[in-house]
Amino acid sequence: MAEKSWSLGRALRGMFVKPTIDETTWEDLETALITADFGPDITEALLDELREKVDRYRTTDPKDLQRMLRETLEERFAKFDTTLKLTERPAVVLVVGVNGVGKTTTIGKFTKFLRGFERSVVVGGADTFRAAAVEQLATWAQRGGAAMVRPQHEGQDPASVAFQTVEYAKQHGTEIAIIDTAGRLHTKGGLMDELSKVRRVVEKLAPISEVLLVLDATTGQNGVMQAEAFLQHAGVTGLVITKLDGSAKGGFILAVQERTGIPVKLLGQGEGIDDLTGFTPHVFVSALVGA
Repeated sequence: MAEKSWSLGRALRGMFVKPTIDETTWEDLETALITADFGPDITEALLDELREKVDRYRTTDPKDLQRMLRETLEERFAKFDTTLKLTERPAVVLVVGVNGVGKTTTIGKFTKFLRGFERSVVVGGADTFRAAAVEQLATWAQRGGAAMVRPQHEGQDPASVAFQTVEYAKQHGTEIAIIDTAGRLHTKGGLMDELSKVRRVVEKLAPISEVLLVLDATTGQNGVMQAEAFLQHAGVTGLVITKLDGSAKGGFILAVQERTGIPVKLLGQGEGIDDLTGFTPHVFVSALVGA
């Protein structure tokens, strides 16, 4: 994990080399956690817990505080099962999210990620309402090494494309079917009704293994607010956090899990086809806080 990606790690580096824990240590830690987008509630809870531990163990060593912070964060992350559940054949994955969060590129990267584990993949272009969406998806699917099911005509019903994608997977013995869905509609029909229809139609052929909601880390808490309807109505089973490179803030990962109750399962950390990884809390926290 690139060091430049984690603002909290940079902020903490100087804090834990000081000779002792003093009040400025707590002030600096609070600033660092807020800046890293943990949010005020989680920041306050973390500080209260850490102060209690420092008092209990009667330590003044900043290295102890660093270890306690790492352990406390890992305990919070451990409440969520971040495992992708893709054991069914075919394993059907619906990818949902508002337009602009990187849904199409995420599907391409996810395809490459799965191909790295020698899984066969077909991608379905069921976002039939957005101009060029299918062509963009086809490009990314090809880069990722997946087969592609396209709409047979312009404006084809998304549920129909989704059905054909799962049908293709069953006929060809393809292990995983990933279905792109619309982030908004140009019709008067409700988007959540459309997604519900996709689910119903797909489930006539195969159970849905995962519904992954793509969120843009750079929008922070606003991104969660944008996604509220998906969280309430789309049966989301996991989150994919994109754009964690550059100035992105690692605390958003914990904040979004605790706010939604849904685990983060994939992280996008760059623009390249290989820049999507599974989410491993221990690895993530170690990179965030330092050894």
